[in-house]
Amino acid sequence: TGIFVLTGIAAANQSGPAVVLSFVVSGTACAFAALAYAELAAAVGGCGSAYGYSYVAFGEIVAWIIGWILLLEYSVSVAAVANGWSGYFNNALSAIGFGLPDAFTKSPEMGGIINLPASGIILLLMAMLIKGAKQSAQLNTAMVFIKMLAIVIFVGVAAFNIHPENWHPFMPFGWFNTLPDGKTVGVLAGASLVFFAYVGFDAVSTAVEEAKDPQRDVPIGIISSLAFCTIIYVIVAGLLTGIVPYNTLGVDHPVAFALESIGYNWASALVSTGVIAGLTTVMLVLYYGLTRIILAMSRDGLITPYLSHVNPTTQTPIRVIIITGLIMSTAAGLVPLGALAELVNIGTLAAFVLVCLGVIVLRKRQPDLPRPFKNPFTPLFPALGMLSCSALMAFLPQQTWTRFLMWLGLGVVIYFVYSIRHSKLSKS
Repeated sequence: TGIFVLTGIAAANQSGPAVVLSFVVSGTACAFAALAYAELAAAVGGCGSAYGYSYVAFGEIVAWIIGWILLLEYSVSVAAVANGWSGYFNNALSAIGFGLPDAFTKSPEMGGIINLPASGIILLLMAMLIKGAKQSAQLNTAMVFIKMLAIVIFVGVAAFNIHPENWHPFMPFGWFNTLPDGKTVGVLAGASLVFFAYVGFDAVSTAVEEAKDPQRDVPIGIISSLAFCTIIYVIVAGLLTGIVPYNTLGVDHPVAFALESIGYNWASALVSTGVIAGLTTVMLVLYYGLTRIILAMSRDGLITPYLSHVNPTTQTPIRVIIITGLIMSTAAGLVPLGALAELVNIGTLAAFVLVCLGVIVLRKRQPDLPRPFKNPFTPLFPALGMLSCSALMAFLPQQTWTRFLMWLGLGVVIYFVYSIRHSKLSKS
């Protein structure tokens, strides 16, 4: 998603060719958080990601708030990405003469009846997740291969069509500026936007229970995926702004658009196929993480125990998968979620801040806790993670902060009305 959608929008509207620096800034902040995630995943374990770690480090109410934030982050992400997937999918159908009418590709608010492809892809992923993690992983591997092939094609074509003059001026908006209309621009503002490209890596830590050797595999999975993605983001962003002027990239399909602009229609079509595969894997990973977080919260009694049932045949939480799938499918089909997508970033950054703080707290509270993987230079690295992620939050729009605080307020009410009365911790 970071490559295929946000790179062009951030370059055109906020960072210019310096969008490569925006990815580096975001990647650096995420690296500190990744090290914190790796330590807690190996030492604490559990399937709840930042929710589970916060439960151990801070106690129930902070854990509930983080879990509530993660529910928003993951569910809105899936529905929002489904809308983007729908656009590319319908473009691909149109190219072969089978495009769907607007009534079935737009939400009612946008003049349609239902966004059918967006709704349908979530139902398809729901069926995959019900079958089990192994089958879902096989689908994910195939899709990632197609996506990587598309990126290789783009890099191979773009590398021989660079016009260095497109990189000048390299930093047209500076590091950070506020325009008269209140819009923030610059490398740091771009970093707070392209941060969405890094949301997925923390989902690796939700798979602790289903990993063969979690103390070894999960830290490697988290850190290597982050490093690999950062390198790809920087390469693609540099090439993208080198083959066409950055101010033309403010579209929802910048990579395909750039290839069309330089006359490589065949490459544009292949990359579009890779986009469809790429966005599918994004939804699959986020959907998977959402169900495991709800499972963990249900086990702790913070939400209804009905959702903690695991099917004995497939070893998956089928009830959670179906309920969340139907809700997200309906939302993706009927609601345009573009504006809400900014909530994903602020929620994720807040979770990252608390995970970094959790490493420091647990080192003091439980110094003898076995730690197969230790975050180096603690407390310096976790503190830098807290500072850098907090800074990226500060660069997000005020409207995003307002919506985020309203969601938090709703979560606090639910906690004191239901969760605190039914939690296993309070009963014990």
